[in-house]
Amino acid sequence: MRINFLLFEDFTALDVFGPLEVLSSPQGWQTRLMSAEGGIVGNHQGLNVVTERIAAGDLDACWLIPGGFGTRALVEDRPFLDLLGKIAAHAHYCLSVCTGSALLARCGALNGRRATSNQRSFDWVRSQSDQVFWEYGPRYVVDGKFYSSAGVSAGIDMALAFVAAQLGEKEAAHIAARMEYAQKEPR
Repeated sequence: MRINFLLFEDFTALDVFGPLEVLSSPQGWQTRLMSAEGGIVGNHQGLNVVTERIAAGDLDACWLIPGGFGTRALVEDRPFLDLLGKIAAHAHYCLSVCTGSALLARCGALNGRRATSNQRSFDWVRSQSDQVFWEYGPRYVVDGKFYSSAGVSAGIDMALAFVAAQLGEKEAAHIAARMEYAQKEPR
């Protein structure tokens, strides 16, 4: 299993690194930090991360889209949204954390699907598309190959649910125990 994390300026650290801790744990799973241009990507807390540039061959994988303050500008960035649309179309699975679902909604990937997002930003996220069946309240929502989670720490719960769906509850429980994390159910 290859899981690529799509980073952008002003992403939220825990949206990336909480799920990264979970998704890099299963034996044989590979994770990569990617961005549209590659190179160093920073967030609003001053964290700088070295990323790989996305190439055509990278699309055929699982993808995680974090949220963060950077999503506010990216919902108007047509080249980024076009790239994200290609990623979502080719992805085996597409996971989003927090306001990352706003980006997937804006590029049309979530049209006709159920999704959730950060409760504090829910109205803004919902305003990005009226073609999505937005659910306020659950920690995460699964609709086909799309997994979406509420804010920040809910991404860990979603990542554990993804592991459980792929490898079984026992593997997910083992990862949660190793992390000393008390997983929460979707509602």
